[in-house]
Amino acid sequence: VQLQASGGGLVQAGGSLRLSCAASGRTFSYYAMGWFRQAPGKEREFVAGISRRGVNTVYADSVKGRFTISRDNANNMVYLQMNSLKPEDTAVYYCAADYYGGIRLYEGSYDYWGQGTLVTVSS
Repeated sequence: VQLQASGGGLVQAGGSLRLSCAASGRTFSYYAMGWFRQAPGKEREFVAGISRRGVNTVYADSVKGRFTISRDNANNMVYLQMNSLKPEDTAVYYCAADYYGGIRLYEGSYDYWGQGTLVTVSS
């Protein structure tokens, strides 16, 4: 599976962005998907995850109620809708695929990674 993240940019605090992740391959629906982020000087952290069929989702406490993860298996896409953005959301955001299928928070569990897209939230 190859992943291509896009949709990052510069936005003011309180604004919204939608990140997209396009996956190649016919087995996209076999993978749980996750979004991670890495802020400058910090370790990469889990943001949100979605199960193979999109039935189950998990969010980091820091984004719960503001971010929504979704997927479109027919078109091999996963999305991260980010609302009420805060300066502390500034980071490079990565999408990742986990063949295990369940939603796991540990980045080492994921098999494939996209290249990252930069989100900058100004105050």
